[in-house]
Amino acid sequence: MSLIPVTILTGFLGSGKTTLLKRVLTETHGHKIAVIENEFGEENIDNEILVSDTQETIVQMSNGCICCTIREDLRATLQLLGAKKRKGLLDFERVVVETTGLADPGPVAQTFFMDEEIAEQFLLDAIVTLVDAKHAMKQLDDRQEARRQVGFADQIFISKTDLVPAADLDALQHRLKHINPRAPQRAVHFGEVSIKEVFDLRGFNLNTKLDIDPDFLTEGGHGHDHDHDHHDHDHVHGEHCDHPSHGHHHHHDDDVKSFVFRSERAFNPAKLEDFLGAVVNVYGPRMLRYKGVLHMEGSERKVIFQGVHQLMGSDLGPAWADGEPRVSKMVFIGIDLPKDIFLQGLEQSLV
Repeated sequence: MSLIPVTILTGFLGSGKTTLLKRVLTETHGHKIAVIENEFGEENIDNEILVSDTQETIVQMSNGCICCTIREDLRATLQLLGAKKRKGLLDFERVVVETTGLADPGPVAQTFFMDEEIAEQFLLDAIVTLVDAKHAMKQLDDRQEARRQVGFADQIFISKTDLVPAADLDALQHRLKHINPRAPQRAVHFGEVSIKEVFDLRGFNLNTKLDIDPDFLTEGGHGHDHDHDHHDHDHVHGEHCDHPSHGHHHHHDDDVKSFVFRSERAFNPAKLEDFLGAVVNVYGPRMLRYKGVLHMEGSERKVIFQGVHQLMGSDLGPAWADGEPRVSKMVFIGIDLPKDIFLQGLEQSLV
């Protein structure tokens, strides 16, 4: 039986998660989806959809979707759904897990890697974060959880963009990009996202794509490797400052931030493994997402690795093509990670 893809939907209060979930649960989109709702949420899906006063935790919708509230923990809920599907009692093709407004998606994501029973049935597809343009700056300033949700994302949807001036939206997008350069950002209205933009994003696939905004890689205009300054905030988009509104995103030095390492020299596999093992051991709880496509000494194939917190996985990718420049690229997203230690350690792991 093929694995059931799971999407984790997270986002700030009022960002439109409920609107999006309602659409998933009631619209005729032809997908059979099980939505797992964290019922301790501040903004429960209204009772007309969720009959929360019955003993029933699983409610079948007219469009073939299922809504399920978490009574125990996520693991138990997933096992229950999986068992019912195997016995033919429920029919669904994918799962959406909604985390409450201020939840940390990390432990939710880890469930899919650490728990063998879950991993045999479910496959984590992506973490989607909804950001409310109107309140985002304040929420990012005040709440680390909000910054974490952005750091974890594989895809960011920004709602309520029509309620803010263009310059504010621009500043917000720059800020989000600094927290997380991996996740594409899209402005959406009232949760109107087409279903295909939410599913099958393959954010946790070990694939050879490491999409990082090209501006982010060449900030300050110097593209040469190992210029250790070249992601520092003082020349954030220095070469793009054509209008003064850009000034105010220089001041957000968020604790959740990212940095990129690139090198044309190959890695020594043993040294790199020791170094990554050591940093994950020490900084794992503060490392949200990290990913790399690596040029390893002695291997004709790309090596791909990625991780969430302490959990790291790697795989051999396709061979480097003839004439393709063999460059290692890595991105780390985390909370107050000591960039110098990482960059120096990676540098010392090169051949």
